[in-house]
Amino acid sequence: MKAIWNGAIGFGLVNIPVKIYSATETSKLDLDMLDRSDFSNIKFKRVNENTGKEVKWENIVKGYLMDDKYVVLDDEDYAAASPEKTKILSIDQFVKEDEVDSVYFETPYYLEPQKNGENAYRLLLKALEETGMAGIGTFVLRDAEAIGLIRPYHEDILILNRLRFDQEIRDYADLKIPAKKAPKPTELKMAVSLIKQLSQDFDPQMYKDTYSDELMKIIRQKAKGKNIKARKAEPAKEGKVIDLMAQLKASLQHSKSKSAS
Repeated sequence: MKAIWNGAIGFGLVNIPVKIYSATETSKLDLDMLDRSDFSNIKFKRVNENTGKEVKWENIVKGYLMDDKYVVLDDEDYAAASPEKTKILSIDQFVKEDEVDSVYFETPYYLEPQKNGENAYRLLLKALEETGMAGIGTFVLRDAEAIGLIRPYHEDILILNRLRFDQEIRDYADLKIPAKKAPKPTELKMAVSLIKQLSQDFDPQMYKDTYSDELMKIIRQKAKGKNIKARKAEPAKEGKVIDLMAQLKASLQHSKSKSAS
């Protein structure tokens, strides 16, 4: 793995030199865009919408539309707005991890201690484990300010979760959310029973991204000249009155039969 950030965690007056590595990778296939007629690669050009002519990179600027006029920005404007470049992720506060709603979680990164930082790294790891807390602070990643949450992961490594800023979370006031009406006690009792019946420890290995594997099988079959027929998806059932009790009873019976088999 290649480190994407070198710096240090600021933990009180202690600096812990660390490297940041991406903790995830995509499982999607890398597909090229082609011209159907001869399978030539598609190239994208930057074209002036008025003249239709291609524009060179050195002649392209960025601007913000305000009052029907563009305010053009230059390198000095970006520099003035950029956060102060620092290689310190200073922990500003410690919080219970479950206090941070999952809507704020964005990207996970592994933290690796650098030379002479191993003891302080292990100290922070064990202190977070013992207190059940997570550290939150800001840092600069790729010229942009970011929020990070540091927590123990699998008991032997620290992980950094990049968090979204609060202003990035959309308001849901415009959504058609059901009115606050209490469900029928019998329906709620059966729903709770179904949840308990299906409850188990989370095992992430139960869930696999099979789409890319299936797509690769199809690619190999097509390479051999075989025709592929897509499976038809079942249409969604709409407009019918739902009998919740009947569905809950059927769900409980189905769950019991699966457990017995």
